[in-house]
Amino acid sequence: MYLENISLHNFRNYSDLEAEFIPGVNVLLGANAQGKTNLLESIYVLALTRSHRTSNDRDLISWGADNARLATRVHKRMSSVPLELELSSKGKRAKVNHLEQSKLSQYIGQLNVILFAPEDLSLVKGSPAIRRRFIDMEFGQMSSKYLYNSAQYRTILKQRNQYLKQLKFKTNKDKVFLGVLSDQLAAYGAEIIFQRRLFLKKLEKWAQQLHTQISLGKEHLTFEYVSQVSQEQDATVEQLYDELQKAFANHEERELQQGTTLVGPQRDDVRFLVNDKNVQTFGSQGQQRTTALSVKLAEIDLMKEETGEYPVLLLDDVLSELDDDRQTHLLKTIQNKVQTFLTTTSLSGIARQLIDEPRIFTIKSGTLHKEE
Repeated sequence: MYLENISLHNFRNYSDLEAEFIPGVNVLLGANAQGKTNLLESIYVLALTRSHRTSNDRDLISWGADNARLATRVHKRMSSVPLELELSSKGKRAKVNHLEQSKLSQYIGQLNVILFAPEDLSLVKGSPAIRRRFIDMEFGQMSSKYLYNSAQYRTILKQRNQYLKQLKFKTNKDKVFLGVLSDQLAAYGAEIIFQRRLFLKKLEKWAQQLHTQISLGKEHLTFEYVSQVSQEQDATVEQLYDELQKAFANHEERELQQGTTLVGPQRDDVRFLVNDKNVQTFGSQGQQRTTALSVKLAEIDLMKEETGEYPVLLLDDVLSELDDDRQTHLLKTIQNKVQTFLTTTSLSGIARQLIDEPRIFTIKSGTLHKEE
């Protein structure tokens, strides 16, 4: 899978942009605040209909404009598919092959991307929320079922939290409806936990190979899904459903006191272990970075395994954060494998030596120039 081109209208600092790309490495060169990351963001938005940098779509629309339009043509093994996305105050409109999609979930998955930015190095040492978001964003691209279950869970969780607040402040006294919401939440929550464990097991397989290579065979990486319910990694959906129902019953009094849901996948975490030790707590900064790099690169092979297509890789100024050894491993892993968009203020050293025939663009004040 690769992007043949892109067209942007009133997106961030791009009033109008047309560009064509190669299936290999596309380098975006320029000083800071010129629009390199904005271009990467536009590809991410075309894939997921949302930004990784803001939750407010208004921020994506150029100042003074009413809407933004993004378009691309995605080359796949069996076809070439045009995608279009329009952002406005009225919401989002998405088209696949010129046909408007009634639901965004029908659009997501047409273009798969992996974004690797400096903040992703905090995947290991950051908060559980960062790791949950990583799981949801990446697995949602690979599985429409996971995407659907997650959306349903979020909707019911919001309703349940609102109802718990009503019960807390005595504006409602009917606990029967709370039981209905708890049952629905347990059903979708069980599916999410089951799918997360399944995907993480597959991701672990690929990450272990990469981590062993980067550490020259000295370290062994494993994942551990941490949940408030069954720690049995092979628990069935039915078992998880029963466990969640019991957990809601056991926590009901505390939830009524606090007015919020205290158990469920929205509070789970992933633990990364290097040689059986929690790398977040006991690992060096080098081990933490190797783990994060292994996990991100493992996504490439997992997406290929799950979807039949390699994703598009977005590297946002990440080379400057890696030492020579990790830069070398990253660039050798992606070479001739995935279409890559790499932003940097300068292309030199290891990158210049290892990248095979890149297409280089310079970006200045929202204007793109291809180097000949």
